Amino acid sequence: MLTEQEITKIAQDHIDKSSKKSGIKLSLFKEATIKKSYGMIFFYVSKKFYDTRDEKYNTLLGNVPFLVKNIDGEIIEFGSGNTIEYYIQEYETGRYP
Repeated sequence: MLTEQEITKIAQDHIDKSSKKSGIKLSLFKEATIKKSYGMIFFYVSKKFYDTRDEKYNTLLGNVPFLVKNIDGEIIEFGSGNTIEYYIQEYETGRYP
């Protein structure tokens, strides 16, 4: 089982890859992280928004929350069409992904 620190490193590496592809510096929105018995669910925003909290920099599209499983570090991206509670419930009942 991975530690919280190892899981967070995997999450950071995941958004770093996205950042390189997009050319936009990204930051984990640590205050919104959800801890579950099976892993951690992360959210991310542009670094500019995270640092300033100025809504004019909150312009990312497609930045869906994602789960890093604590058993093996697998990343499961959720969608953006429903609430996070919906995706958590679907995952916990085995209907997602």
